[in-house]
Amino acid sequence: MLNRLQAPIIKDATEFDLKLKAYDKYVLDNGVEVYAVNAGTQEVLSLELVFSAGNWFEQQNNIAAATNYLIKNGTKSKTAFQLNEHFDYYGSHLSRGCYNETANIVLHCIDRHFATHLPVIAEMITDAIYPQHELDIYKQNMQQRLTVNLKKCDFVAGRLIDEYVFGKDHPYGVYSNKEDYDALQQEQLQDYYKKYYTEGKCIIFAAGLLPANFQQELNRTIGQLPLNQKEIPTILHPVTPAVEKKYRIANDPNGVQGAIRLAQPFPNRHHPDFQPVQVLNTLFGGFFGSRLMSNIREDKGYTYGIHSYILNHISTTAWMVSTEAGRDVSEATITEIYNEMKDLREELVDEEELQLVKNYLIGTILGDLDGPFHIIGRWKNLILNGLDEQYFYKSVNIIKNISAKELQELANKYLHPEKFYELVVV
Repeated sequence: MLNRLQAPIIKDATEFDLKLKAYDKYVLDNGVEVYAVNAGTQEVLSLELVFSAGNWFEQQNNIAAATNYLIKNGTKSKTAFQLNEHFDYYGSHLSRGCYNETANIVLHCIDRHFATHLPVIAEMITDAIYPQHELDIYKQNMQQRLTVNLKKCDFVAGRLIDEYVFGKDHPYGVYSNKEDYDALQQEQLQDYYKKYYTEGKCIIFAAGLLPANFQQELNRTIGQLPLNQKEIPTILHPVTPAVEKKYRIANDPNGVQGAIRLAQPFPNRHHPDFQPVQVLNTLFGGFFGSRLMSNIREDKGYTYGIHSYILNHISTTAWMVSTEAGRDVSEATITEIYNEMKDLREELVDEEELQLVKNYLIGTILGDLDGPFHIIGRWKNLILNGLDEQYFYKSVNIIKNISAKELQELANKYLHPEKFYELVVV
C-alpha cells in the first residue's frame, strides 16, 4: 500500500537512460528514401515530403518561397479552392514551408484517409500550374505584410543581423524587398517548380499509427513520380560578413523599445564544440533560469525576455543573443550581456546551477522523445544534417558529464565582446 506520509524518491533527470526509438527505412521505386516511426496511441499520422528546394538554390530572391507557397494554389484539374476543400472535407491539414536549404509539404490526417490524400499530393508535385491571378494575390499580400513588418524594430533587427553575419548575398543573410516581389514572374516559378519539385530531390519522413498498406500506397503514388532521377548540382555560397561590428539604426522615431541583437559566426553541428556549447548557451541565455534572464529581466527589469541560441542552419551557423529593451536602457542591456560573458569566462559555475542546467536539457530531450511526431522530428534533424544516432547519444553523454572547467574554457574561447556583431534598432 502506498505510504503517503513518505515522500517519493526524487531522481535527477541526468540519471535517466534515454533511448531514441529507431526508425524503419525503405526506398521507393524512384529512389525516394522514407524514414518512418510507427508508434503512438491515436489514429493519426504525419507525412512530410522534404525537397532540396530552399532559397539556397534560387537565382533570384523570393523564387523559392513563392514556388513553395503557390504549389497548393491550383493544378491542371483543381483550383486552389478545390485543393483546400479536399483536405478540409476529411478534417486533414496540408501545409508547406520554405527554408534555407529545404522546402516541404506536410500532411496531418487520420490514418484511414491517408491513401485518399496521396494522389492529390502527387498531383500537386507534378501538375501545379501557378495561375497568374494567384501569383498577383500572393505578391500583393506579401508586399502589404512587408510594409507592416518594416515598421517593427524587432523585424528589422532580425533582417539586418543576418546580413551582417553572413553577407547580403548569402542565402542566410538575404532578405526581401518590395521590388523583389514585383520582379516575380509566372514562368520563373514554373521553371523552379519543375526543376526542384517535379524532377527534384525528395526525402520523406512519416510518423504515427501508420496503416498496414502504408509502404505500398506510398510507392504506388509518390514512388512513381519522376523524383530523384536528376542530380541536383552543388551550389557553394561563401560567407562574407560585414567589416564593421557595431550598428545603431533609427527605424521608429516614436518607438519606446529597442530591438537588440548580438551575434557571432559559429560552426555547424559537425564541429566538436557544437554540442558542449549547447550546454554553455543554456547556462548563458538558453532557458528561463539562465544568467541573462536572471540579470536583465529579474534583477534589472530591462526586458520581458532575453534569449541566446544557436541558429538552426545546416551549412554554417551563428550564436545569437536576442531581446527587446526599453529605448533608454538598450545600451545598458548590452553592457550587462557582456558582464555575463565576463563572469562565465572568469568564474566557475557552481555545481548546483550546473546540475539545474543539465536537468533542464535532459528534460527537454525527454519531451522530444514523447510521441512519434517528436521522435521523427529528432530523426529528421539528424538525417538532414548528415548525422546518425551516435550523435544523439554523444550529446546526452556530454550534457551529463560536462564539467564547470570545460564550460569556462568554452566561454574563454567564444564569449568575447569583440567577436560579436552588435545591433540596436530603435
